[in-house]
Amino acid sequence: LQKELLKYKQEARNLQGIKIPSPQDALQQRLIQQDASVLQLKQELLRASMDKEELHNQNVDLQRKVEERNRLLAEYKKELCQKDRHLQQHQTKLDEMLRQLSEASYQQVDLERELEHKEALLAHCMKREAEE
Repeated sequence: LQKELLKYKQEARNLQGIKIPSPQDALQQRLIQQDASVLQLKQELLRASMDKEELHNQNVDLQRKVEERNRLLAEYKKELCQKDRHLQQHQTKLDEMLRQLSEASYQQVDLERELEHKEALLAHCMKREAEE
């Protein structure tokens, strides 16, 4: 009976074109699926590693740019401080020159008054002498 059953099963398979998987075939199919899953996970891990490396490189590049900008900023601040010192020195000199100019102006006014007074005295003396 068992031989006949196997024979009919074989005929049924041949007629339907359906293969009934054996436990060995099922195990092999499961291993193939697991291998495919492992391969997919490895690919994802590789992509993640590459992305991580790219992000690391971008981070290093950005860090370098930040350091360069900080260096330039420090240089600009140094230059600005020097220019501020020069400006302060020039402002001090300008204030001193303005003070001196103001003093000279007052002296000029005093000298002009004195000259006018002496010219008036001279004119008066000349007038007296002419009268005499």
